[in-house]
Formats: sequence, structure tokens, C-alpha cells
Amino acid sequence: MFSDSALKKIGIFAGGVLFGTAGVKLLTSKDAKRVYTNCTAAVLRAKECVMETAEAVQENAEDILAEAQLINEKRAEEAAMQVQGGLFEDAGEEEQEEEK
Repeated sequence: MFSDSALKKIGIFAGGVLFGTAGVKLLTSKDAKRVYTNCTAAVLRAKECVMETAEAVQENAEDILAEAQLINEKRAEEAAMQVQGGLFEDAGEEEQEEEK
């Protein structure tokens, strides 16, 4: 009536249905729900830890940026002072040459 391959296919189908039904029952059980809840809580704790670390890194980066900007402003001021000092020296040399 049925060939061996047809019986094999029917057996595989029936096993899949049985396994699927048992799997759905297992995945919707109270124990499974507890596991899902605990895993979700662990993920939320990990997220909180990562966010705290990211916030600390961001604050440090902002501090570094502010200090770097101050350093660059001081260097620019020093360079401007040197340029002004050089202009005064050049003006003094010109006055001395005119007097000669």
C-alpha cells in the first residue's frame, strides 16, 4: 500500500508535528517564562553597566577636548605676542636707521 519512502516521509512529518507541539508547550511553560524573565533582567543590567561606562568615557572626552582647546588658545596668544614683539623690534630698528 505505502512504499518505504512514503512511510519514512509520514514518520518524519509526524515526528516534526510531535516535536513542534512539545516545543511550544515547553516554550510557553512557567519555568520557561522564569528563564526568559531572568535573561531579560540580566540584559537590562548589562545595558545599564554599558551606559554608565559610555557616559564616563564621554565625560572624559569632553574634559580632554576642553583642555586641548585651552592649550591651543594659549599657544595662539603666545604666537600673537611674539608677532607683536617682532613688530615692535622691527619698528625700533627702522627708527634707529632713520636717525643715522
